[in-house]
Amino acid sequence: MRYTTRKSLAVVLFGTSLLFTTSCSAKSDEAQQEAVNVPASVETVTVQANLPTTTTADWREPDLENTLYIKTKYGTFVIEMMPEFAPKHVAQIKTLARQGFYDNVTFHRVIKNFMNQTGDPRGDGTGSSALPDIPGEFTFKRSASSMPITQVNREMSVKGEVATGFYKAMPLATKPDAASFMMKDGKVEAWGLHCKSVTSMARGEPVNSANSQFFLMRHEYKSLDTKYTIWGTTIWGREGLTKIKIGTAGETPNFVPDELISMRVAADVPVGERIPVQILRTDSDAFKAYVSSLKSSTGKARNACDIEVPTRLKK
Repeated sequence: MRYTTRKSLAVVLFGTSLLFTTSCSAKSDEAQQEAVNVPASVETVTVQANLPTTTTADWREPDLENTLYIKTKYGTFVIEMMPEFAPKHVAQIKTLARQGFYDNVTFHRVIKNFMNQTGDPRGDGTGSSALPDIPGEFTFKRSASSMPITQVNREMSVKGEVATGFYKAMPLATKPDAASFMMKDGKVEAWGLHCKSVTSMARGEPVNSANSQFFLMRHEYKSLDTKYTIWGTTIWGREGLTKIKIGTAGETPNFVPDELISMRVAADVPVGERIPVQILRTDSDAFKAYVSSLKSSTGKARNACDIEVPTRLKK
């Protein structure tokens, strides 16, 4: 096992301040207070909508080789991984999961209205695996033909105007498809959005320092976009994300963190123990009707982070 002195936690942007929310940072209390100051109702707010009538063809099942089961006392989180977004990170997560590396590690840093962080064998934010660190995969290239998206809105970003929407169950932002005609490879830049349920890789200050620690978003935090590598999203068990005990190991008095009991690649789990999750296809007319039902009374489209892709258990 390789340990480092690096505090590989997420960096959070509040206004123009860059805060390292590490377990030993002098500024971590300030960062946590910023998160706590978000209205308490944020984590429980849901957008009410009626799912339209669907057919069997409107639903799909995730690829078992790129699906994770994260078992906790609050239920099992089913994560759909996205090698299309971050192939190196997905490969490392799967390798470590198959080694049993994540079994019985703690959620050592949990911040209300922000995220649940885990993946440190030391449990204090300073540990990592024996595998090499991973280069950042903060953005990726997509073509309209090989990786079409369902657009729900447009917005301004640090990279200019972008379309926001979904690829599979993943919320993302992308440069307009029209810009592909100006690119030699016919592809445009895109990146995942740090919406609730998304899984992203923690790192230290060096951009290529991600290793084993990751976090599951409890709430939207788009200031992390293009700065941290998104590699998946929770498609089942989402309600458990905000039940994980809040606190920081070594800082919060009397904090006994919750454990990640086990983490498995779904393809390795016996058939009878698999969770038969189905996801509403985001390229279906049913999903488009669902998104339309979420519009405000004035007809304004919702942002991608306001939309939770419906899932169900196979009948």
